Amino acid sequence: MLPVIMAFVAALISIVATWLAVQERDMLIATLFSALQSTCYALIYYLLMAPDIVLVYLPVSVGILPLITIILIKKTERYEE
Repeated sequence: MLPVIMAFVAALISIVATWLAVQERDMLIATLFSALQSTCYALIYYLLMAPDIVLVYLPVSVGILPLITIILIKKTERYEE
């Protein structure tokens, strides 16, 4: 029962993080919310016993994607008008 509750809480946190990322005007903060959402999804994948997906999903969605996004934010404007 505990894994189901943890997956439900992770799903709720990911929904809130996604909504906050969409509403945020600061692109850097939106990127951090997106990384939080990806971390919650990785936890859900782990609880669903898919460790191979977690091993690929975490470095890409929490490491590489935010890094590329932050580099792009440095080259453009940080705040959305």
